Amino acid sequence: MKLEILIFAAASVFAADYTIDTAHSSVSFSVRHMMVTNVRGQFAGLQGTIRYDSKNLAASKVDATIDAATVNTGIGKRDDHLRSADFFDVAKFPKMTFQSTKWSKEGDRVQVTGNLTLHGVTKSVVFDLEGPAPEVKAPDGGFRTGATATAKINRKDFGLAWNKVMEGGGVTVGEIITITLDIEASRK
Repeated sequence: MKLEILIFAAASVFAADYTIDTAHSSVSFSVRHMMVTNVRGQFAGLQGTIRYDSKNLAASKVDATIDAATVNTGIGKRDDHLRSADFFDVAKFPKMTFQSTKWSKEGDRVQVTGNLTLHGVTKSVVFDLEGPAPEVKAPDGGFRTGATATAKINRKDFGLAWNKVMEGGGVTVGEIITITLDIEASRK
């Protein structure tokens, strides 16, 4: 009987459902400013679910939601501008979502492709995945895992086209945005 339980427990780890731990997960971004440096920011309140099947990646999926109004670059005036109709227009588009459509693996590299909806526009985006980390037993007795996912998008593809041309040439805000998700999730 004990052997059967151990075999079942070991087999169940191959496929598991997880809830994203909002308190221990983050979404950050960076974009070129005046073509000389990067401005970094983050969003709070990442929520969602993950189905991860290590033996059959095609059966894996992720559904995640971010509250666009939580954008924070550390500068209140800039954050207010990012919330305005010039950028995220959070009054009209309060949520950003990601729903995976495909998981694939080439060598050690795992990619998660899915539909990112931002500013009312949905586009396919590919995230490179680092992880997931092996599960650990948490102090509360549950099991946790984590991963980091990165992608680059062109903000203009999502209707985020505001910019200013600088006097000497170039623009104030770059087009390419690097997105990084650091996710901790607990097994359901």
